[in-house]
Formats: sequence, structure tokens, C-alpha cells
Amino acid sequence: MDARLRRVRAWTWFFIIGLIFSGATALPIPTAMDVGASLMGEDMSAGGLVPEGMAVWLRTVREGVRRAQETAPFLFYGTDWLAFGHFVIALAFVGALRDPVRNRWIYEFGMMACAAVPVWALVFGQVRGIPFWWRCIDASFGIIGFFPVWWCHRWTGEIEADRTRTP
Repeated sequence: MDARLRRVRAWTWFFIIGLIFSGATALPIPTAMDVGASLMGEDMSAGGLVPEGMAVWLRTVREGVRRAQETAPFLFYGTDWLAFGHFVIALAFVGALRDPVRNRWIYEFGMMACAAVPVWALVFGQVRGIPFWWRCIDASFGIIGFFPVWWCHRWTGEIEADRTRTP
């Protein structure tokens, strides 16, 4: 097997696993906040290791999650669908695993989706009052995810070009 094809498949798996992991974190939000509080302390400062501004935000998030869980647990249905969306997008990349060259368009889709993440995070994070540093963390997922799909797109183009040149 072509070394480029092995790299394409390895980076595609990396991207799929990242999507699944990212989606899975949207499911247990109340539990995750409780675990975070048990690890970092009720003040969410990790014994002073977390800057005060971040600890304040984490306490705000924890309280919002607790209130939503008590009074409006149906709101978490939205994050259930967020997770579902991640899983379905990951499933689409299985087509790229099966035949990366023929399904090269999936990498184009992935690049467009990743490029949209920072814009989405910065715009809607501002609308929702999310601190800038948190929006930067969210935006980084799109930036980091862009590179594996870009590499795969590039390598599948090279493989395709080699196949058309070889009789």
C-alpha cells in the first residue's frame, strides 16, 4: 500500500476519533461539571492554580448547568443533538476511509466545516456572552481539525494524479 494512503487513513482515523470524543463530551455535561468541581474544588480554582477570571467563569458555568438540570433539563436535549451531529459527521468520514481518492470531496467538506468553526465560535460566543478566551478554545478545534483533513485532501490528490499518469 502507498505510504501516502496509509497516512491518509491514519489521519482520517485521528479526525474520526476526535469527532467522536468531542461529541461524547457533550452528553454528560452535568456529571462532567460535578467531576470538575470535585477535582478542582468548589471554588473551581484548583487550589489557586486557575486564574481568578477563569475560576469565576467556571463557577458561573457550573451554576448555570446545575440550574438547568434542576429547572429545565430538556435544554440538554440540544447537547444530545450536538453529540449526534458529531457522530454522524464522523460516520461520513468512514466513506473516506473506504476509498479516500473517490471520496476526496469528504475532505473538502471537512475543511469547510473546520474553517467555519472559528467564525461560529467568535460570532455566537459574543452573542451569548462567552469570554473571549473560551471562544478561542472552541475555535481551536476547527483550526486543529483543519490540518489533518487538508493533508488528506492533498495526499489523495497526489495519489489520484499518480494513478492517472500510470498506465
